[in-house]
Parts: sequence; structure tokens; C-alpha cells
Amino acid sequence: MKIHLIDGTYELFRAYYGAPPRKNPEGIEVGAALAFSRTLMVLLRQKDSSHLACAFDHTVESFRNDLFAGYKTGEGIETDLLGQFSLVERAASALGLVIWPMVEFEADDALATGALRFSTEPEVEQVVVCSPDKDLAQCVQGSHVVCLDRRRDRILDEEGVIEKFGVPPESIPDWLALVGDSADGIPGVPGWGAKSSSRLLARYRHFEEIPIEASAWEVEVRGANSLAANLKAHREEVFLYRTLATLRTDVPLKEKVDDLKWKGVRGDQMEALAQELGTPRLLAEAEKLTP
Repeated sequence: MKIHLIDGTYELFRAYYGAPPRKNPEGIEVGAALAFSRTLMVLLRQKDSSHLACAFDHTVESFRNDLFAGYKTGEGIETDLLGQFSLVERAASALGLVIWPMVEFEADDALATGALRFSTEPEVEQVVVCSPDKDLAQCVQGSHVVCLDRRRDRILDEEGVIEKFGVPPESIPDWLALVGDSADGIPGVPGWGAKSSSRLLARYRHFEEIPIEASAWEVEVRGANSLAANLKAHREEVFLYRTLATLRTDVPLKEKVDDLKWKGVRGDQMEALAQELGTPRLLAEAEKLTP
């Protein structure tokens, strides 16, 4: 069997910025929630979609905000988008999926925990993490745990991670710590770009294994002396940045493999959701889905 673990927060953002706006009869914006529901239906129609869970950032802030003041917050997120966070959680539940709404942790932490846990089960052929988020590339294991960009229909296995980032999955947190990640508010190290970081981490795996003096580096990198000086000056910060970029795999998820088996739409919930979205035909669309 395959396990599909869905980045619900990413799917919401994708729906919000990719689908036309739509208001329900009360004048509330629901276009993203409607598009979200339908894109999950597309996944549920696939023959190999038998076991699924969907993780959400129930709140934007997490424990990482306590570690670093510059980490991402909900500031700047449009009101119409924030207003649909709870709607998409209910949509996923109505469609019969297990949902993981994160408060202390982030959705990516739940996905990483689930990917690691379920990958060890003998009956699981493959774990598919449905997200293009580069953070989640650290979860990839060969072709057994992969990331799927559903919008582009692209699978990222371990070879794909190395081809895309120049480093193996285990080095992704180091890569993000050096390069930075504007989406999460991680500034990175001045002067360290994707190419220099990839080249050095491909050789040394983790940033603390990179020799302090550039003269000791076993690979050639443009501006080596400046890079080495900047890394030395920001060394303590880089440890913090890597902690921020490292996904937790100890989220207390209670579900076992069998709990993720999709048993069909929850009719009462879906009927209520369709009414709230002002789209009665959504219920008929959902009822056509069969496990």
C-alpha cells in the first residue's frame, strides 16, 4: 500500500492564490476552501489513494517562534485567507481523511513524523508526502519515502533531491541554514548561496564539518576566504538556523497505519460543509467517491 500524507496548509495557499474568489450566501470568502475540497477529491479518485492523512498549521506560530524572533508569523496573511484555515480542516475531515491540526508543532513536523513512522511498517510500499516544500526534502528515503508536487505532477526521490539541491536529504537542514529560507524567516549566512553551499555540503555533509580555514577546503569555491570568514562569524546563529530548519519527528500522532485507511466521505459533515460553502452540488460530487 501507499501512504499519502498531505500538506494541507500548502494546499490551502495554492487554492487561495490559484482559484477564483467566491463568496457564500452570507458574503464570506470561501473560494479557497471549495477549490481545496475539489483538489482532494482528485487525489481520492486515484486507485492507490487508500491510506491518507492531512496536516494543517492550525495556528501560524509554533515552538520555533520561541527560539527565534524573526521566524515566520501570521503577519501579512490576508484576512480572507486566514478565515478559511478552519474551513479546510473541516473539508478534509468531511472527505473522510485523518487530520492533524498542529498548534505547538507545524504541519511539516507532523508530516515528517508520519513519514518516518509509517515508512518502517512492512506493509507500506511507499510513503508519498504531498508537498513541494523544500523543508520536506529532508524526509526522503531512496524511493521509499518521496515528495510529490501535485501541481506539477513531479516526484522527488533521493536522486531527485541530490539533483535539485546538490546535497542528500540529510544535509537539507544545513543547506537551508546556510542559504536561508525567506518563507520561514531564516536569514542564512551572508554570501552563502545555493551553489557554494551545495558544493561544500556535498563534500562535508554538515556545516560544522567544514574546516574553519578556507585553505583546508578540499573543494574549490569562488570567494572561499570570504565565505569561511562569514561562516566563522555567524557560526552560533547557523546552529540555531539548522534547528529551525530541522523537522521534528516526535509529534505525538496517535494513528497507526490502519487508522489512515480511507473509508469514504462523512455524509453529515459534507452536507453541512456544502451548505456553508453555498455549493450544494459539492455533496453530490463527494458522494460519487468510493473507497
